[in-house]
Amino acid sequence: MAAASPASSAAAAAAFKSSFISSSSQLSSPSFLLDLGSLRPRDKPNSRIACSLHTPSILHLPEQKAPSQPPIPSPVTKPTKQNSGSGSSSSSPQDWNFIQRAASLALDAVESALVSHERTHPLPKTADPRVQISGNFAPVPEQPVARSLPVIGKIPECIQGVYVRNGANPLHEPVAGHHFFDGDGMIHAVRFSAGGSVSYACRFTETHRLIQERGLGRPIFPKAIGELHGHSGIARLMLFYARSLCGLVDHGNGMGVANAGLVYFDGHLLAMSEDDLPYHVRVTRSGDLGTVGRYDFAGQLDSPMIAHPKIDPASGEMFALSYDVVRKPYLKYFRFSKDGEKSPDVEIPLAEPTMMHDFAITERFVVIPDQQVVFKLPEMIRGGSPVIYDKDKVSRFGVLDKNASDASGIKWIEVPDCFCFHLWNAWEEKETDEIVVIGSCMTPPDSIFNESEESLQSVLSEIRLNIKTGRSTRRRIIAEAEQINLEAGMVNRNQLGRKTKYAYLALAEPWPKVSGFAKVDLSTGEVRKYVYGEERYGGEPMFVPRGPESEREDDGYVLAFVHDEKEWRSELQIVNAVTLELEATVKLPSRVPYGFHGTFISSKDLERQA
Repeated sequence: MAAASPASSAAAAAAFKSSFISSSSQLSSPSFLLDLGSLRPRDKPNSRIACSLHTPSILHLPEQKAPSQPPIPSPVTKPTKQNSGSGSSSSSPQDWNFIQRAASLALDAVESALVSHERTHPLPKTADPRVQISGNFAPVPEQPVARSLPVIGKIPECIQGVYVRNGANPLHEPVAGHHFFDGDGMIHAVRFSAGGSVSYACRFTETHRLIQERGLGRPIFPKAIGELHGHSGIARLMLFYARSLCGLVDHGNGMGVANAGLVYFDGHLLAMSEDDLPYHVRVTRSGDLGTVGRYDFAGQLDSPMIAHPKIDPASGEMFALSYDVVRKPYLKYFRFSKDGEKSPDVEIPLAEPTMMHDFAITERFVVIPDQQVVFKLPEMIRGGSPVIYDKDKVSRFGVLDKNASDASGIKWIEVPDCFCFHLWNAWEEKETDEIVVIGSCMTPPDSIFNESEESLQSVLSEIRLNIKTGRSTRRRIIAEAEQINLEAGMVNRNQLGRKTKYAYLALAEPWPKVSGFAKVDLSTGEVRKYVYGEERYGGEPMFVPRGPESEREDDGYVLAFVHDEKEWRSELQIVNAVTLELEATVKLPSRVPYGFHGTFISSKDLERQA
């Protein structure tokens, strides 16, 4: 989600207060999800509005809640030896002793006072749940497997397996600030079987956080973006750790939401967010999803892993980063063999903790961005956000040998005024001693997290790093007169780290919605658009190659979830990547909210699941 103008009146604060139920004891997560899952816009937005963040709230919570229903059970299996234990050391409220019950009542009273104080101030739209989870950004309940879905057109024969996409889907109704990125992880899965049969299911990833909050019946863990800012953010952290000291909650097995990335590696589907270890999720034979547990690669991984690890298509190795916002080393690099054996950590020297959401690989190198969005926790003491844009810092990219055992050989190359939230690919051009990096440069750099009056732009760019001279150049791939916001997408993953001609990127307009996708020729800047249609929006386009024997780089199909905001229905579209013609549409049984990143797992790979 992007930033927008701040709420500016007491009326906004009053509206926020009235939008939420007054007591946390009234919260009922299943009914909350059912309420939001059935919502649809009641009025057409003002025609002058170009961004959903500027539209009136359509998060109208009913005065009378639907009867509470038990959560749909997930087929959760027992953890294997390779997972961190899935149990929680905190006991359930029924098992609390007298002292714990008294402590809970006292801390609840403190929280109620804190919430009452917070509601006297208008929330910025980057933390206002009426904005962040309105419309089709709103959460949905879990759905068991729905089989034999209606298909219009013909499913290509090469599309056999499962398309899975991650997203943020809060289990409980927010009682204070909430950013879209704060929601619990939910995976949506579309299974394609031989003969053209298609099924759909969606399930929460059963993180330690979600399991505890489900047992308590309300949100209890602090929300990293929506709540942890200013003095109230410090108070929330202190409140949470007080509960932890009393044994009311347990943060010892991670606090992550696993809502951002998905990767299939060494027989494991891993759900990731960069604040925790990955979670292993299994696709069942029926097309359902079951969380196996927090995954530490058989005890080899003891730190969080960012949500965008890279798999080399030639070697099968996986490369990853881990960053820490509190203590050094602020950044570590490591890799896994194709069989899951982890290398020792390589500590990357950084002067301060930096947001490191993505990076890139080439055939020989990893390319690590050290950019201008940084973490400064003392800003909370001064009443601000710990995530800031440091205008005095010069962005740079580090080039390191993939097999390096330490960071002594890293070469830093400055790329001024550059912030790429995502990098789509990189490759080496040995004749010029350059590494070419393809990414979307975002301005203002911190607009996803902090408010800004400046309109957001995401410029598809080619960055050239000369590893001999240490200099860089940057150019727009698409002419400035034809600028379009391109965010979320990919290249043909069979060509990752090698020179690619095409990228498939989301048309992020009107920001933060996605009105279609663009197939961009990276050498000429030619753009071919596939638009979903009036009042129809989607998310990340997923390119699935026809097969490893294909001679053309673009020989394959693009899969995308599309939601019709007029009819309030969702579907999965399959588009020919060469012609950009619609091949097939799968009608889905329930709404699919806008989300984050996904992957496609072939039927052959599914047979080799751990």
